[in-house]
Amino acid sequence: MLERMTDQPQPAADTGAPGPAPRAPRRGLDRTGPFALGDKVQLADAKNRLHTITLKPGGEFHSHRGVLRHDQLIGAEDGVVVENSHGIVYQALRPLYADYMLSMPRGAAIIYPKDSAQILMWGDIFPGARVLEAGVGSGGLTTALLRAVGPEGAVHSIERREDFAEVARENVETFFGGPHPSWELSVGDFQELAPTLSPGEPAVDRVVLDMLAPWECVDAAAEVLVSGGVYLAYVATVTQLSRTAEALRDHGEFTEPYAWESFVRPWHLEGLAVRPEHRMNAHTGFLLTARRTAHGTPALRRATRPAPGSRLEEELNHPDNEGFGGSEGEWGAQDLGERGVAPRKLKRALRDLRQGRDR
Repeated sequence: MLERMTDQPQPAADTGAPGPAPRAPRRGLDRTGPFALGDKVQLADAKNRLHTITLKPGGEFHSHRGVLRHDQLIGAEDGVVVENSHGIVYQALRPLYADYMLSMPRGAAIIYPKDSAQILMWGDIFPGARVLEAGVGSGGLTTALLRAVGPEGAVHSIERREDFAEVARENVETFFGGPHPSWELSVGDFQELAPTLSPGEPAVDRVVLDMLAPWECVDAAAEVLVSGGVYLAYVATVTQLSRTAEALRDHGEFTEPYAWESFVRPWHLEGLAVRPEHRMNAHTGFLLTARRTAHGTPALRRATRPAPGSRLEEELNHPDNEGFGGSEGEWGAQDLGERGVAPRKLKRALRDLRQGRDR
């Protein structure tokens, strides 16, 4: 496997000039108990405006409404109420996983908590599972997978871009307080790296893909998945969804794919004013799952009554239907209207992670 890609910053040479402030010790978020140095703390004021800080020796949280010293929180119980220099009170809580996922510095877009929860349930990520993930992004889903498989399981993540992988590694290590013993991260193409995990025999229980063209990875996923294993893909558009479903059918050794999307509608709760919020988390992506049949066993095909014209060759090959029905065209990020991630955004994310700051 690859060597560690991000080394800890080296101490500055003694030149007589004051060096940078020492980096706070890393403390994992996945725990309870009193606050200690290196912990992340989420401060909420009376209007539920949130600020996340990392406790440092002699540190201070400044705002236009006063100063809160970190020493007021070190050793205090999780959930304590503290007051700053101007009398403004804050509720201090250790961030939950969902809080961290939404606030962590990032390069690539994240999978939102509502979709991570669906992936863990319908991907059937169990304690001790061996999971192969591709498209690590900023590490949000990786963190969820590692929590689910536990110390007896294993997650192997594959990312094509080294700069994305570096941000993901920092985010995962920030959450867990250091390198996770059950995680390996490789940089490269899924189709090339997956078959090398355990040549000639199935090596993983679950495959989770968050990438531009998951249909290109169906053959490699089928090779490494155990019989009965789960293939799960997260895609943004209906054309990606269609091509992936057709690729699974064409392979012949996956059960009929199942696809869905989820919406979360929060509610406003105040006295008699109980109503839906004006904003909601609507479409973020589609999830698609299929099961691996016993190796060498064709899948039982479901009897269907498709709409007239849904399988006509001339319709499938019509330019207006490019992307549907398993067409052969090449895809790029521009086909989805995706904007590239600027290098300065990745540098800023790494800087914020190493200085203990959140978005």
